Amino acid sequence: MKLAYNVKDKPKFGQLIVFAFQQLLAILAATIAVPAIVGNGMQQSAALFGAGVGTIVYLLFTKFSSPVFLGSSFAFLGSMFAAFGGAASAKAGYAGIIIGAIFAGLVYVVIALVVKIAGVNWIDKLMPAVVIGPTVSIIGLSLAGNAVGDALTFAKTDAGYVMSTKGWIGFLCALVTLFTVMLCSVYGKKMTKLIPFIIGILAGYVVALIFTLIGTKTGNDTFKIIDFSIFQNMKFFAVPGFTFISAAQGLKEIDGTYVGTVAVAYIPVAFVVFAEHIADHKNLSSIIEKDLLKEPGLSNTLLGDGVGSIAGAFFGGCPNTTYGESVGCVAITGNASIVTIFTTAIMAIVISFFSPFITFLSSIPACVMGGVCVSLYGFIAVSGLKMIQKVNLDENNNLFVVAVILICGIGGMTLNIGKVTLTEIACALILGIITNLVLNGKKKNAETK
Repeated sequence: MKLAYNVKDKPKFGQLIVFAFQQLLAILAATIAVPAIVGNGMQQSAALFGAGVGTIVYLLFTKFSSPVFLGSSFAFLGSMFAAFGGAASAKAGYAGIIIGAIFAGLVYVVIALVVKIAGVNWIDKLMPAVVIGPTVSIIGLSLAGNAVGDALTFAKTDAGYVMSTKGWIGFLCALVTLFTVMLCSVYGKKMTKLIPFIIGILAGYVVALIFTLIGTKTGNDTFKIIDFSIFQNMKFFAVPGFTFISAAQGLKEIDGTYVGTVAVAYIPVAFVVFAEHIADHKNLSSIIEKDLLKEPGLSNTLLGDGVGSIAGAFFGGCPNTTYGESVGCVAITGNASIVTIFTTAIMAIVISFFSPFITFLSSIPACVMGGVCVSLYGFIAVSGLKMIQKVNLDENNNLFVVAVILICGIGGMTLNIGKVTLTEIACALILGIITNLVLNGKKKNAETK
């Protein structure tokens, strides 16, 4: 695809701030969702600060050549619950999640050393386009339920989605957001084409605001889409509750058994996330038309991701990972400027101290973000399919590889092995690799006879 801004391009300052804000909006919902899910006093502002620091660390290790933002990883949710569950107190749990992030980061360091010695050719042989393409699609498709769930957030019931008046209003906000993004991206000129997400979110927010004001004026809660109660008793400036502060107080409660429990909870998951790391970078490589696994090199991207995760957890508790939402934003807007990503990281760090801004971002209704995510996640899925355009699917050996990955991934195949959960992405990729090795091995043997 033709990029409006390539990796080394530098937008004008005013445009840069707007582009960075758009990237921030793209990654915001998922980044602050992880601490909200884990609970135990974890702060969303600290997670945002940690994501910004982790991204800067990643950019340093990758020599400012890989335009992607790092945010809170959902893959480690179970690990974080285990760290708090096995702790004598919440403070000990904070120490545990930092220790766990260090274990996970060390896994990346070890793999990076192996790659440094053995090179990356084995990656291309193990995961060619026929494997990595549908796997990237699964990354987007596995998030489809989240996008739809957010778009229909006011229609959720125990019996499924039931469209009430509020459900229809929320869905309307999602559709306004989605179609605004699409229209700006397709028909927009210059700046409009570069910031479709900001315009889309603003359009959806305005519609939600109109209905909310009507509901407030008439006393009808059905029309209230935006929750303004979160602005009550809001401070202007607040230092985030950094994880390392509580962790320091809990270190004395840590023993060898607990450390072992944390290690078992984190280390295997790091190997699973490694597979997603490769898929994200393969996808990003196809967008910027430069193989990031060779330059700056997989060893550097792994070190950046691993050390960035440790840094992120040190401040915000959440190990970080490269975000598909960020990759999707780069692809749709055509803005791969590394300066934009760096500015986004600085912006995330700065605004984590300002409560009004954090609160405003948190007030964006889920239905509005759902409209954005339909386009973001869909773009990830389609970009994966584009990778297999040149793969000959008339040959059964290729057809079955793609089929196995798509069905296992879309079907939600997950395997629980002790305390380790192999996600649908990991299961699909592993089975795809095995299928490809078996079927392509047979083909090669036939050709040599």
